[in-house]
Amino acid sequence: MITSDDVRTVALSLPQTTEKIAWSMPTFRVAGKMFATLPEDETSMAVRCPKEERGELVLAEPEKFWVAGHEASSAWVRVRLAALDDLDELRDILLDSWRQAAPATLLE
Repeated sequence: MITSDDVRTVALSLPQTTEKIAWSMPTFRVAGKMFATLPEDETSMAVRCPKEERGELVLAEPEKFWVAGHEASSAWVRVRLAALDDLDELRDILLDSWRQAAPATLLE
């Protein structure tokens, strides 16, 4: 099962990522821009997700993805860690979110 420690390890392995406590939870940032958080009891994570893709994602895998009420107007989606298949899926999700926050110079 994927844990918050796995999230932390994978997130911090991405280039120029830092961890910072904000709103009483761990957040992960690249160039100062947040791309992932470990809210509540760290059994889920929130990641960047374009709003136009988010609805399809939630409909396709509602046991894995959902939108928190206070994030409905923003480009974020929640992910249940226990529902992830493996570390590769975790890495893919975090990398996609990281790419949305990273400056162009890091993406080259």
